[in-house]
Amino acid sequence: MSLNEKHDKAAKNIRRPGTERADGTLDTKELIRYATLAASSHNTQPWKFRIRQDTISILPDYSRRCPVVDPDDSHLFKSLGCATENLIHAAAAQGFFANAQFDPSEDGVIVTLRSDPSAHASDLYQAITQRQCTKISYDGSLVDEPELKLLQEAGTGEGIRTLLMLSEAQKETLIDYVSKGNTAQLTNKSFRDELVSWIRFNHGEALRTGDGLSGRTSGNPSLPSWLAKLIIGLVLTAKKQVDTDAINIRSSAGIAVFISTRNDKAAWVEAGRAYQRFALQATALNIRTAFINQPIEVLTLRPGFEKWLNLNGEHALLMVRFGHSQLAPFSQRRSIDDVIIKH
Repeated sequence: MSLNEKHDKAAKNIRRPGTERADGTLDTKELIRYATLAASSHNTQPWKFRIRQDTISILPDYSRRCPVVDPDDSHLFKSLGCATENLIHAAAAQGFFANAQFDPSEDGVIVTLRSDPSAHASDLYQAITQRQCTKISYDGSLVDEPELKLLQEAGTGEGIRTLLMLSEAQKETLIDYVSKGNTAQLTNKSFRDELVSWIRFNHGEALRTGDGLSGRTSGNPSLPSWLAKLIIGLVLTAKKQVDTDAINIRSSAGIAVFISTRNDKAAWVEAGRAYQRFALQATALNIRTAFINQPIEVLTLRPGFEKWLNLNGEHALLMVRFGHSQLAPFSQRRSIDDVIIKH
């Protein structure tokens, strides 16, 4: 078996079809497996899960934080929100209602579960194993109005709304903001060092760690680590990323910005949940998504970006492009046992 095949087999196994039942029993490890299929910045998977009787706590793993790109840990808590949303849909597929609340005293999300005869597997649940951040260019085709409405509804949450931008003029302005963000980030040595630390240059690294940014998912060749580290300075440049993102944005059907009335941990979790619903709904409609958060991450750009969006005191928390394309290879995940807190 080739390394490509081993990589894809491992990614497929972690995304195997889950448990659907209505007998009043709950497979908590299955819920957590589905939760870990959520999105996270740099595929850091910065979460831990604590199981107690009728609750599951989703807690931050600060050892996996990214202090340069995410100094306030907002992306980390958005990732917890993404995992929360997956877990809620997985619980429904097992016949359980899940109520999720951010608990400041726990510094995480507490999910309370109870048996519910009306709970069932939804289209969004079925989409969990197929959702991915598809970082390749899309085919340029439009998304139909009824589908746009479904996406916007899915991306709405408590204090969260989704702004869709579809015009070519809006895309060009966004390209300018993203380009400035790429230049600021990729000319910053600390940012580059942090990013490179999460890149898995070959399939062996990706399989060993179960995390990070694998070249397999973005169409890059698998290279020995020593060689990749020698040439990374030639490959990972602001100009190359600016050019790539311009092509990718122009190929997309539109852009979605997730906007919040607040900017705190509870709001970050809610934004993550809204994005995850949006991405699952997109997946169910055979639409791809990928993050383009640079104007939000670069603090000197964010005020001007939010002014251009006419937010008037609201906060842009996440941004993705969406459109049609083939699926890319899937990323890896860590072992379920690695993310469960042992008592």
